[in-house]
Amino acid sequence: MKILVLGGSYFLGKAFVNLVGNELNKKDIINEDWHITVLNRGNRPLDIENIEQLRMDRHDEAALRGLSGRHFDVVVDFCAYEAQDIRLLYEKGGISTEQYILISTVDVYRRNTGICLDEAAEYETRQFAGPQGAYISGKIDVEKELIALAEQEGFRYTIFRPAIIYGPDNYAPRESIYLRWITEAGQILHPVDATGHFQLVYVGDVAKAIMLAMGNAMAYNRCFNLCGKELVTYDSWYETLKKLFSAEAGLSFERIDVPVETVIEKNIPLPFPLLKEESEWYDGSAVESMGLNYTDLYMGLKYTFGMI
Repeated sequence: MKILVLGGSYFLGKAFVNLVGNELNKKDIINEDWHITVLNRGNRPLDIENIEQLRMDRHDEAALRGLSGRHFDVVVDFCAYEAQDIRLLYEKGGISTEQYILISTVDVYRRNTGICLDEAAEYETRQFAGPQGAYISGKIDVEKELIALAEQEGFRYTIFRPAIIYGPDNYAPRESIYLRWITEAGQILHPVDATGHFQLVYVGDVAKAIMLAMGNAMAYNRCFNLCGKELVTYDSWYETLKKLFSAEAGLSFERIDVPVETVIEKNIPLPFPLLKEESEWYDGSAVESMGLNYTDLYMGLKYTFGMI
């Protein structure tokens, strides 16, 4: 199998490339039978044996022409964010493929419906302001572009829509905030009257889902949400952290209760929805039919904080 990875040098992309490499080593698969090419700007060079790294910007049309004529069984795209990102790869890069796997987001769904959103839920049609609004509309455009291009060119697509991803090397300031508070200050700030809830998915589970989908007819021309079943709240998040650090590190910490109003007024960087009105609910069970078992929050955080 020949695999082209777009991105692949940081967080989720890195976790996927490492997983593929480890699985091939465990199965003692001959390298000539598998070839992994990672295309990115080279800001974080990969130090992984038998991985081909192409340093280029995916928007550089002249550089993309160097791919002309290359065939990949699977393309895995971690960094398509706006219309034309995928079409440019095909039209200027001149590649061909059997399956194109796109990493999207649950944010593409219409907000505030009050129902559990599965993969058939409608797209968001409103345009929101700022970078987050541009991100959402861009991902919707990319999804539509991929589906149309797959039909036009005759390849299969698979779209993954993760909820909040956490895990080692996370560049988003989420779990790392709490780790710093606990280890450096011995306390955390807790929105005592928060009504929000959220769903998480461990980065390793997303990487596994991608690997399970490669060349798998069960994944062809389908979209999959990726999120655990548990609706996590700030209270359950705190209880999990308390249990984890006590059991695995022998650490206790103080909980400083702060009203949500104060969190908002002082712009305290809490990483999850504070209010029920900001919260959504997703069904991530469809992917389990391919054999994915979600990592529970306790174990996921244990891996994240290097306690294993």
